[in-house]
Amino acid sequence: MAPLEPWEKALVNGETYPDSVHGQIPCQNCHGGRQSADKAEAHTDIIARPSDDPEIYCQECHPDVVALNENNLHDNLAGYWTILDQRTVPEDHETIATMFGNHCSSCHATCGDCHVSQPALVGGGLIDGHMFNKTPSLTRNCTACHGSRVGNEYLGKHEDLQADVHFRQGRMACIDCHTGHEMHGQPAACEDCHTSPETQMVEPANHRYDGVQSPRCESCHITATIGQDDIEMHQVHGADLSCQVCHSVAYTSCDGCHVAISETTGNPFYATDGSYLDFKIGLNPLKSFDRPYDYVTLRHVPISSDSFAFYGDNLVPNLNALPTWVYTTPHNIQRETPQAASCNACHGNADLFLTVDQVYPNEVEANQPVIVPVIPAPISEITATVGITITEGISATAGLTTTTIISPTEQNP
Repeated sequence: MAPLEPWEKALVNGETYPDSVHGQIPCQNCHGGRQSADKAEAHTDIIARPSDDPEIYCQECHPDVVALNENNLHDNLAGYWTILDQRTVPEDHETIATMFGNHCSSCHATCGDCHVSQPALVGGGLIDGHMFNKTPSLTRNCTACHGSRVGNEYLGKHEDLQADVHFRQGRMACIDCHTGHEMHGQPAACEDCHTSPETQMVEPANHRYDGVQSPRCESCHITATIGQDDIEMHQVHGADLSCQVCHSVAYTSCDGCHVAISETTGNPFYATDGSYLDFKIGLNPLKSFDRPYDYVTLRHVPISSDSFAFYGDNLVPNLNALPTWVYTTPHNIQRETPQAASCNACHGNADLFLTVDQVYPNEVEANQPVIVPVIPAPISEITATVGITITEGISATAGLTTTTIISPTEQNP
């Protein structure tokens, strides 16, 4: 996204904004300053970003939303600390917090970053003449921050890869799956809303892939979930594969993120050793009542043992506490994919599975929970062992290659 010119960032539409709900509120109520025709006088003690303090400037009109803010990951960035606390040690917390403030805290987003301006992370700037938009813009707000992976995958910005079918055919925006309740920070105690068996057995989720799965593919694709459509593989595999295992295509992984302060400008920066498109299936490290899958898609994250070396030695002593190949839900879903073309497009295809030989040697221990020890055998070997026959055909409904498994008792004598 090209940066806006300075004059573009502050332009208020004098014709439409005064008639809007927020336009009925005097500017000084949120932005401070002084009532004056003189620019310098008017901007004395100006508050450029009122929603940095939502409890002061937003709560009076939006108490229900601000009440959720302590759980809002866009605001508190707690997701970062969930991981950092496990890979580091308490005695280094102050140093890690300094690093975090320099390099990670810019991902923080306020109410205004989603509803009136572009996020500060990408330079800011009003989107629509200071008009407040109830629905954030997919490109100016959501993928402005979530662009390097989610945005590029969903919008089809990788060469030779189509956009996600939900965008390409349905023009679905982020909020069609990710509700405002979720974005604002739904309650940390899942059982306040959910009364399923799992919430009675485990503590509330502390990770975006823990607890109740929302959104989930199965909520919309019910017939596929229960194996009552015309695609036999849905009936064969049921819940042992996440939907992305068959319906995702190549997506972005990254290696070796390192942070530092520029000797030239004094500005903090980070850089990765490289990013690349791949597709990997691994064991499910978060198997639960709500995520029963045996196999899921995995993405490599760029943490390394020396990621924070600029700030001191051995600041990631517990690298092996968590996998570096992590559970992921790529946003590049297709009906037809290479691995779903036939049974043996996946079975016996070593390139698709995260096996030990595809993991960096210093990360093997960390990834034991997700490494596939033995890849699924080709169908020909399975049939020879258990005495079943496989017939392949084309599904009239989906136009996909499908497979029918016939047990020995069903075969003709």
